[in-house]
Amino acid sequence: MFWRDYAPPHFHALYAEHEVLIDLRTLEVMEGNMPRRALALVLEWAQKYRPELMENWQLCERNQAPNAIQPLL
Repeated sequence: MFWRDYAPPHFHALYAEHEVLIDLRTLEVMEGNMPRRALALVLEWAQKYRPELMENWQLCERNQAPNAIQPLL
């Protein structure tokens, strides 16, 4: 997530040279692509931590540092 990023609420996920933007409301890819297995792991993580991701989006909107979120275990 980036401060002053544009709506809708989303996050950026990177894997090697690939990048996707994921909509936090729907967990759909808004832009970009990455290998299917990597994307599946990103979406599993996002589903598990969606409330924390939304909280971080709100913090970034207020120019506050986002909180750390656990990795997928």
